[in-house]
Amino acid sequence: MPSKPMRGKLLSWILIALVSTHLVAYGQNPSIQTGIVSPATERSRLSDPPPTPRTGDTPSTVSTTLSRYTDPVQGASSSDLVRRALTSNGELAAVRLDLERGQARLRQAGLRPNPTVDFEQTTGRFTNSPGERETSVGFALPIELGGKRQRRINLARVELEAAEAEIADKERRLANEVRVSYAESLAAIRELQITEELNNVDVQTARIVEARVTEGDAAPLEHNLLRVEIDRLRARRALVEGRLQAALLKLKSVTGTPLNESLQLREELTAPAFAEPLDSIEASVAIALHTRPDLKLARLSEEAARAGLRLARAQATPDITAFSKYTTNRSTFDNTPIGIIRDQDKLLSFGVSISIPVFNRNQGAKAEAELVISQAQRRREFAEQVVRAEVQSAYRRYEAARSAIATYEQGVLERSRQNITAVRGAYQVGAFRVTDLLSEQRRYVDSQREFTETLAEYYRALADLQSAIGTKP
Repeated sequence: MPSKPMRGKLLSWILIALVSTHLVAYGQNPSIQTGIVSPATERSRLSDPPPTPRTGDTPSTVSTTLSRYTDPVQGASSSDLVRRALTSNGELAAVRLDLERGQARLRQAGLRPNPTVDFEQTTGRFTNSPGERETSVGFALPIELGGKRQRRINLARVELEAAEAEIADKERRLANEVRVSYAESLAAIRELQITEELNNVDVQTARIVEARVTEGDAAPLEHNLLRVEIDRLRARRALVEGRLQAALLKLKSVTGTPLNESLQLREELTAPAFAEPLDSIEASVAIALHTRPDLKLARLSEEAARAGLRLARAQATPDITAFSKYTTNRSTFDNTPIGIIRDQDKLLSFGVSISIPVFNRNQGAKAEAELVISQAQRRREFAEQVVRAEVQSAYRRYEAARSAIATYEQGVLERSRQNITAVRGAYQVGAFRVTDLLSEQRRYVDSQREFTETLAEYYRALADLQSAIGTKP
């Protein structure tokens, strides 16, 4: 029968073996150890949809807390949420009403002026001439000259196309907002997972330290320091989960999802569901200049300004009003030598009316239209500069994030994992102090947090680059 000190040491070594086994599994957890495996592998992932994780790929340390936020099978992908936002977002639904307004303006622009009918009755009963009476009925038809109707139609058609481009730009911006919010949620999920798994390992280590303190092999201070670290990780976990819940609420808001509805995500931060960018910035800029809806809107606004000038010039042309009048005139003469004489005349008259442009030749409207053209040109030139800058900025961010990920993969993460595993193992056999373990653990947490931020930046850069190029949602 072993002695009590021997039984205590035996128990400590058993716990050390259990934690070491847990550390090996922890170090091999792909969600913690690695992000994007290699640039070549990542490029193949970007060109294909994200694979559906198998049951065996799910780490055993993932808590039920994470299962509330992620579901690799039934969860929503970023594309799912983009489609939901395009159909359910309230602000976008309001903007789409501009399309119906433009169609109504186009119908109105094609309508011709209405004719007028005049009716006139004249009588002499109240002026002591009861025998005098006249009735007339007139018809007038305005005739537009100078191509005014066609100019209105052209302007309304360009404005309708501009409304369509504005809606497309709103959809582009909304889709990018959804993807960026999705990336923030995935980053919070990954940090939450790292914090929880590290906290689980610390709890196991605390049991070992407690057993060593009980046996007199360690000072109580070591156990207290480790408990402080456990509480610190729990506080960090609460903050991260709060940030995750806020990101999910924002996703629900922009996608039109009821706030009380559960939302689980399917994708992983390490595998953005985007097509691989083009090989050069110049090619990306060329596509953006051709496909960006906001740039198309700027060009259509310039075209609409020119159409407005043509309409203003046409409106300076006077219109003609053709009219016709039928008149019946009845007269009665009762004081004649031969008695009462009645006379009746029936007249039909024709004519035209035309305004003389002496004072108003639409000078102010034409001058304003010319200024609107200059204004639209400058806005279009500025929009082109903005498009070039946005594409270049997103592409540079994408390249920088990809390079940073490669650096983390090739050295930082693996060395950091090996360091904390070695320090933890050395501490368990008494070679290091608990302060050394906690310092290395905090460096490991910092490196993992920075890597998560790098992955999130990579995801956001790809989303911004797709939006900057003008790829349809």
